[in-house]
Amino acid sequence: MKREKVVALYSALRDANPEPRSELEYRTPFELLIAVILSAQATDKSVNIATRKLYPQANTATTILELGVEGLTPFIRHIGLYNAKAKNVIETCRLLLAHHDGEVPRDRAALEALPGVGRKTANVVLNVAFGEPTLAVDTHVFRVANRTGLAPGATPHAVEQKLLKVTPPEFLLHAHHWLILHGRHVCLARKPRCYTCVIAPVCGYRPKTPAP
Repeated sequence: MKREKVVALYSALRDANPEPRSELEYRTPFELLIAVILSAQATDKSVNIATRKLYPQANTATTILELGVEGLTPFIRHIGLYNAKAKNVIETCRLLLAHHDGEVPRDRAALEALPGVGRKTANVVLNVAFGEPTLAVDTHVFRVANRTGLAPGATPHAVEQKLLKVTPPEFLLHAHHWLILHGRHVCLARKPRCYTCVIAPVCGYRPKTPAP
């Protein structure tokens, strides 16, 4: 996609949503980290249901570690892969206390060393909690980047690298949220809502989906 179209695409997304926010509910970097771990292969809605009950009871590495796997599981039982996630969260809390004084590190390598934290999760935490200009590529971002022609790639990592290359600096901080929210609510996997899409004029997807 040519630079002028890239600028037009991001400008349209920015005009429609100047200050995009994560749909996960959190108040601290730690709450965000746990929510993102829980959100793998799950909806933000299901995670928010869990954390609304969990965080008033335990929202630090110390208090969640004290729950243990058995104490944490009832809060997250409705979330997919809850058994593995409970173990990852408890071990993450243990490692945060052992190596980071219970705080979330502002460092990619340290984040990716935590159980249940891959490159995508680390990017989300760095971007959302610490304001780093990173781009987390989930299924929504991957789809939008490929479908529109913004940053085609065969793998999430390839798409991430291309997005970092083509995204102008002025858009980089919020690019992740603009793209993920667009993919979640407009550029749907099975039937994109092209008839309501603000970036349709510069999108390379053909044919456009007509209004129902």
